[in-house]
Amino acid sequence: MTFQDILGNFSLILFILMVGTGIVWFLDVLYLKKQRRAKADAVLAEFDARNAKLAGEGIKADNTGRAALEASLLRQPAWIEYSGSFFPVIALVFFLRSFLYEPFKIPSTSMVPTLQVGDLILVNKYQYGIRLPIINKKIIDVGNPQRGDVMVFKYPENMALDYIKRVVGVPGDTVTYRNKRLIVNGQPVSYKPLPDYLDEETLSYSKHLSEDLNGVAHQILNNPRAPSYVANPHDFPNRELCNYDVEGFTCKVPAGQYFMMGDNRDNSLDSRYWGFVPDKNIVGKAFFIWLNLNNFPSNLGRIGNFQ
Repeated sequence: MTFQDILGNFSLILFILMVGTGIVWFLDVLYLKKQRRAKADAVLAEFDARNAKLAGEGIKADNTGRAALEASLLRQPAWIEYSGSFFPVIALVFFLRSFLYEPFKIPSTSMVPTLQVGDLILVNKYQYGIRLPIINKKIIDVGNPQRGDVMVFKYPENMALDYIKRVVGVPGDTVTYRNKRLIVNGQPVSYKPLPDYLDEETLSYSKHLSEDLNGVAHQILNNPRAPSYVANPHDFPNRELCNYDVEGFTCKVPAGQYFMMGDNRDNSLDSRYWGFVPDKNIVGKAFFIWLNLNNFPSNLGRIGNFQ
């Protein structure tokens, strides 16, 4: 793992911070706190002995500074105090992000119109199984991705990057894309036309359709000016399971892997180009939009669950 990979892996950074602050916290509880107490007791004993000697000589001793002296001797150094304060917060965030829910921000238009650039979403980390953080190894099998799910995963060509696409093929499926229409295991996917979609940034229209994939109805976009064929697919693992021609492609999804496509079909770099997503790359199922600061607050209506 390179230094760049470490910087790009927020879970690893959190883990390192949690371990570092945790070590300091436990060291303080088990050892340093006792050392400060012993030192304070010794200094206070000298303080009391000195005052007792003064009293024996008939001199009135001033005990008003004893409490302040004790507090200063027992005070944690700043680096221990901050570590102790941050440790439980970091540990809680690490647990939530690793096993329950993780937030993501949509960076591109590949999932338009389902997800817009700037959408802040939540990803369910346990629906596809409990995985060890950092190494992403599944230890408890809870469920598997289904056709139609919107899934976050590690990009197979660069594991430091998180991608989000829709599952269109599960292990064993034969996925065909002909003239911009999906056929899964020989069964054409159903489509319903919708009014053309206007991209307000480019002021261009796209063909807008409702696609029903495995009972999951969602919206997709097609650019009628874009070709149906896949230009320059990569030389990815199991490339021999895919056949490309001028009308599209057909791929047989291997065991333990998934075929992913963006809803913005002609503006998505997905499995058509770089291949299948192994189960080990899965991060979780995206399911909820909780905010989008673009055009805020006019887009508050987008907050909620999505398919």
